[in-house]
Amino acid sequence: MKKAILALADGTVFEGRALGFAGETVGELVFNTSMTGYQEILTDPSYKGQIVTMTCPHIGNYGVNTTDVESRRIWAEGFVVKESSRKPSNWRAELGLSEYLMEAHVVGIEGLDTRALTRHLRDRGCQQAVISHVDLDPKRAVDKARTAPGIVGRDLAATVTCIEPYEWTEGSGAWPPDAAVSGAQSQPGRVGQRPYRVVVYDFGVKQNMLRRLVDVGCSVTVVPASTDAETVKTMHPDGVMFSNGPGDPEAVPYAAEALRQLIGWRPLLCICLGHQILGLALGLKTYKLTFGHHAGNHPVMDLRTRKVEITSQNHNFAVQLPAPFDPATPQATLDTKFGRVAVSHVSLNDGSIEGLACLDHPVLSLQYHPEASPGPHDSAYLFRQFAHMMETHHA
Repeated sequence: MKKAILALADGTVFEGRALGFAGETVGELVFNTSMTGYQEILTDPSYKGQIVTMTCPHIGNYGVNTTDVESRRIWAEGFVVKESSRKPSNWRAELGLSEYLMEAHVVGIEGLDTRALTRHLRDRGCQQAVISHVDLDPKRAVDKARTAPGIVGRDLAATVTCIEPYEWTEGSGAWPPDAAVSGAQSQPGRVGQRPYRVVVYDFGVKQNMLRRLVDVGCSVTVVPASTDAETVKTMHPDGVMFSNGPGDPEAVPYAAEALRQLIGWRPLLCICLGHQILGLALGLKTYKLTFGHHAGNHPVMDLRTRKVEITSQNHNFAVQLPAPFDPATPQATLDTKFGRVAVSHVSLNDGSIEGLACLDHPVLSLQYHPEASPGPHDSAYLFRQFAHMMETHHA
């Protein structure tokens, strides 16, 4: 098979075999520790600007299909695996992984030591990298990685958002994903009737977030990232969701301004990039994590119930709290110009903030992905909490 190289900005170079589309790509190199869900990961718009390394050694064994995509295309800039399956085995499979990458013009590499690469990124942090099938000179590849623009300061949400508003009506079907979690069931009389109208800001929204909203009884309208608050108000929704998305939250100041104008007007649910945007709107700061959270196995504690959830995550930035605030202190709150704010969820891996709750307004934010695509489904109940917020506010 054809040779390929992966070159990092710090000068480290890995040799491997060409995978997917023949060419060269550049992006911020991150690792994902999920064992499955590679198709959902590749099509998650939050990976715009990034090259994804899968730490699980065997990827592609169940192929890909048109049902499991999370957006209209692959957004990851490149893909790195230890071994790509040549013969996928699944009755739902329509293509193999390599063919899928070829059709999408996504450059990948396989056959390198992804565990050594992961340890390197954990020690040195995520950084710009180049995958090349066409120029195998290590020095030139490293120079390209060093001069490539990073994701800090770039408005990547503007590159993945929808062009114009659209309606979304598809739910999860006959098997709501949270039905088996703690005996949870969809709200009687809600699913199918969709009495709650929700406007979703698309900063790179995953389709499963929209399905989950429909599951709990919502009529969903998706709007472009640059939509101003006054336009949303003329749509008369019962609630507004600020979605996930790629890149630096400080690079989308228009989103924080829109959110400020909507706090207290209608219930708000803010997820991932939306969570970070809420933090900025409240007057907090954000910072870049060393190597980010990218996986389907991160433990998070809900401080309101002390329950631990295993969560799906994909973020390189986090909300920073002012010192010496301790979110674990009972009844600890932050005073903002929008009233009191409490930390609702924290990561049990590194203590980073995974959720905020406004105590004087119906606003809830989550840094992780409660839509869980790929899983797990521990956090699906949060969409029902949002529906309850709308029901209470409407009453």
